[in-house]
Amino acid sequence: MKKRTGPPPIYLASSGTENMPAAHSDERLLSLLATLEECRAFLMDKGNSETARLLSLAILELRMELHHVTDAELKALCDLMVEGQAAQDARADFGQRMPSYLKLVK
Repeated sequence: MKKRTGPPPIYLASSGTENMPAAHSDERLLSLLATLEECRAFLMDKGNSETARLLSLAILELRMELHHVTDAELKALCDLMVEGQAAQDARADFGQRMPSYLKLVK
């Protein structure tokens, strides 16, 4: 993708999307998503990380809408990831002892 030097153009979605076919609506959301990601990259390049993180939340919300992911499904995924990380940390602590095949034989 070609890197832009100035701020990305801003495209506003019209408010009349209720009667729009789903495919066309998804195309517009994908276009908006690309624009938001360009804006986030621009903000990160300029050192506005807080604003870029806020924009990341909007991008997440849009992606959830595109893929029909509910808030409950996202929470369940986050819970599973936290549990998995805790289990991985426990394995890492347990695995700090050297396996028997790596012990020095005298």
